Amino acid sequence: MSMQSRYRFPCAWLPEGWRRNVVISVDPDGDIVDVATDDTVTAARMINGAAIAGMPNIHSHAFQRAMAGLVEQRGGKDDSFWTWRETMYDVASRISPECLNGVAAQLYADMVKAGYTSVCEFHYLHSHGEASSRSHEERLAMSQALMDAATTAGIGLTLLPTLYQTSDFGGAPPTERQRQFSMETREYLDLLDALRQSSQRSPQLEVGTALHSLRAVPSESLRMVLDSQRDGQVIHIHIAEQEREVQACLERTGKRPIEWLLENAPVDRRWCLIHATHATAEELQGVATAGAVIGLCPTTEANLGDGIFPMETLLAAGGAFAIGSDSHISLSPIEELRWLEYQARLARRQRGVLTDGTLSGGALLWQKACTAGARVSGRPIGELAAGKRADVVVLDINSPLFAARSDSSIIDTFVFSGTSESVRDVMVGGRWLVQDRRHFAETAVSAGYKRALQKMFKKDRV
Repeated sequence: MSMQSRYRFPCAWLPEGWRRNVVISVDPDGDIVDVATDDTVTAARMINGAAIAGMPNIHSHAFQRAMAGLVEQRGGKDDSFWTWRETMYDVASRISPECLNGVAAQLYADMVKAGYTSVCEFHYLHSHGEASSRSHEERLAMSQALMDAATTAGIGLTLLPTLYQTSDFGGAPPTERQRQFSMETREYLDLLDALRQSSQRSPQLEVGTALHSLRAVPSESLRMVLDSQRDGQVIHIHIAEQEREVQACLERTGKRPIEWLLENAPVDRRWCLIHATHATAEELQGVATAGAVIGLCPTTEANLGDGIFPMETLLAAGGAFAIGSDSHISLSPIEELRWLEYQARLARRQRGVLTDGTLSGGALLWQKACTAGARVSGRPIGELAAGKRADVVVLDINSPLFAARSDSSIIDTFVFSGTSESVRDVMVGGRWLVQDRRHFAETAVSAGYKRALQKMFKKDRV
């Protein structure tokens, strides 16, 4: 019989709510095999903090962490997503597999320290530079760089190789700067097959499908990819992020992007619709009815001036949402959740908007984002329960922030008032990756990140 590791927490937030004296048993593979409550007898290692489920990060472009803070000088009177994109293209052109690995390892380690225990990597950077050969081997190398980075940092990874073929609706060819993202549909399916064979060797790795957007994937390619899908594999897509995108879709198809997708694709619980900023109430009702998840990235959407997502409308429709850090100007799950509530408060000019009458605001946001995020990650995560991966975030309830707080107020205190210091320890897949706020590979990943950026931006330094 295999040995289990047992950990005792003075309190833990389980699917049924807060419980005291919780013992979580973890098998050698990193799965939770038992959760006992009010247990004062079982021999277990004491972890003096409040245990909550780790947060899935459902949308990441790892390479964009390298440009955080570089696009904050106004680029003319019409500075927008579209002007920001030009800097993004430049940074992308500088990234080799080695540099991508260095950037991603630092990014993923920092995510874990903040309370993200898994990440969906929306990966369209398939080759290195504008003059690349763009071979199958090169595409595999770029993907492998991300998988190796996740292994180094210890985070759970859902790799989403992304199909990107056109620069706009109507089949406009990719621009020269977009060519490093593009490939033919058959090449894309070959890449998926190769990566899925690799993913079978690790419970910490899943490979899903991503379609960059309706403007970047023609309908015939979209259908070919969807026809090749196996049951249960997750599908992510950017959609309705920009008003210009919505207008272009209307002009070309006579439909809004989400409207077109719901009518022309088998949207269901496997799907994650990223951003959906400019969605109508009718579209959100359709998404909720289909069971799909809306993937929200509030700090990135605000940084790019995208607009405000109609969160109240989604919740009223019974829809599901999850959160991601996208361009990584912030790596804090609590900041993403705060933005959702605060945007709703500013729009309504009221407090406590995103509640359902049973859960408080912070508890509702964390729980729903974990549940839906787990679903569209395609991995057994998102709650502290038997059969799930042992992804545990430990809050330092002995810090002054949590003084005189009841169990029921811990999550609200963390979400609305917490900082990076609130997360003390983090376990992922049964391994303690962060202890006393320090990631076990912190020194090595920091050195690798610095080397990567020095190489990428060497020609810019005087």
